[in-house]
Amino acid sequence: MVKGRYFFAGGLMVIIGIVLAVTVFPSEEKRVRKRFRLLSEWVSKFPEENSFTMLQKMKNIGTLFLEPCELKAPHESFSGSYTRQEMSAYAGSARSHFSQLDLKLYDLKVAFPEKEVAQVTLTARLIGKATSGEQVDEIRELECHLKKMDRKWFFSQVEVVEV
Repeated sequence: MVKGRYFFAGGLMVIIGIVLAVTVFPSEEKRVRKRFRLLSEWVSKFPEENSFTMLQKMKNIGTLFLEPCELKAPHESFSGSYTRQEMSAYAGSARSHFSQLDLKLYDLKVAFPEKEVAQVTLTARLIGKATSGEQVDEIRELECHLKKMDRKWFFSQVEVVEV
């Protein structure tokens, strides 16, 4: 009878361990999706945003990118390889032209073509109000490549896909 209790307790511990592993430790797909959620949060700007918050968001944006990060856009002036600092500076410059800005990301499709490489296709919508008062509402299809380094995912390539 005592052996049966130990067997039951051991089995219960294994089941609890599996449930905890599945619910507490995020999957690789969840980790990739979190990077997009952070990008959206840090690109977005609200009218009451102060200078400290603006600088912190600019700095944070750079931490999401691998160095160098390849940007491919239909307009050649935006295409190229950029350092983290350049990505932060460009994001800050773009954000400074808006009093309000919201980046929404839809239909993320995450695939893992190789180990520690993620390919994500998505729709990005940028909604905002320029400092000049003009309303902005842009929608783009993106294909992003992320690489895993030191247990974190980093954007290594972002491509604007012509539709």
